[in-house]
Amino acid sequence: MGEYNALEQDSCPACGAKATWSAQRQALICEFCGTEAPYEFDRDAGRIREIDLVAALRETPRERGGWQSTRRAVRCRSCDAISMFDAERVGQSCEFCGSSELMDYSEINAPIRPESLLPFKVSETSVRESMRRWFANRWFAPGRFKRAAALDTIRGIYLPYWTFDAQADCPWTAESGTYYYTTNAFTDASGKRRTRRVRQTRWRRVSGRVHQFFDDQPIPGTRGVDVSLLNRIEPFPTHELVLYDPGYLRGFIVEHYQVVLVDAARRAREAMNERLHELCARQIPGDTHRGLQIEPTYAGQTFKHILVPTWLLSYTFHGQLFQVLVNGYTGTIAGNYPKSWWKIAGLALGVGALVLLALAIRSYVG
Repeated sequence: MGEYNALEQDSCPACGAKATWSAQRQALICEFCGTEAPYEFDRDAGRIREIDLVAALRETPRERGGWQSTRRAVRCRSCDAISMFDAERVGQSCEFCGSSELMDYSEINAPIRPESLLPFKVSETSVRESMRRWFANRWFAPGRFKRAAALDTIRGIYLPYWTFDAQADCPWTAESGTYYYTTNAFTDASGKRRTRRVRQTRWRRVSGRVHQFFDDQPIPGTRGVDVSLLNRIEPFPTHELVLYDPGYLRGFIVEHYQVVLVDAARRAREAMNERLHELCARQIPGDTHRGLQIEPTYAGQTFKHILVPTWLLSYTFHGQLFQVLVNGYTGTIAGNYPKSWWKIAGLALGVGALVLLALAIRSYVG
């Protein structure tokens, strides 16, 4: 294991038990007696820094490494997720897939420490109510599924994200098409002369330029959760980030990023290029276009490594893993679940029967 600098324990002043972050009270609270622990958070969001991307890709400064607290890293043999626990916690199973095949992971020496994070704002009580409603509204889920997906396995997890800023200057060229119509005469099968309008396209070369500032282009650094679900609970409001402080992590699991900075930067560039392509296409005059070519250049490229709060429910049904995610800051929920083909078939048969009945009534009345 890598050696990390440990802060003093956040103990309850009343009973000495461990204090953890409470989303409901927005403070460190004793797990045993509920007393608020005396802890000073640095909430000065104005001091959050954007880090020069080019310089960081050359060499990561050591002072930005580590978690500023004692953390234990474990890797799941099943899903490969790397979780960072409080040092005193003994993990019994993977929080992402439920596998018990965990092993100590010693390859993390000095990970890039998050510069900032979004603290949990939505409480576990609120999340449980949201999930109960979500499960109740899964009409096509098997009946046994709702009983199998127990809500006592909800976990609060900080997921890693990268965000990227850049100023883009993007010249473009394309062919712009303008529609016009001609009238053609023809003879139909009966020998009659007829006319019809035919649409034609007149093409011409055009060019232009787009200037676009990208602010906090998000790239998930996780492999522990379904990224398609994660996209559905975005956005995470990065304008409300606070400075990283290990106190916010008390009582929660932190996933170590598995998308490294260079890969995240490449994905961000691809997303920016795709967005620029859309913006350039909007500038093209006429009715249609073809052959759009863009040549973007980027300046002022910076990044942040941040943590975002999520509530996760993972469960296995008939040997298949399903996940439900809740945005720990906004409360947005998304999940996947098994479908009962009996219920789907029953609905299809019911709709078909109603259609046949309606046709029979219409025929009888007619």
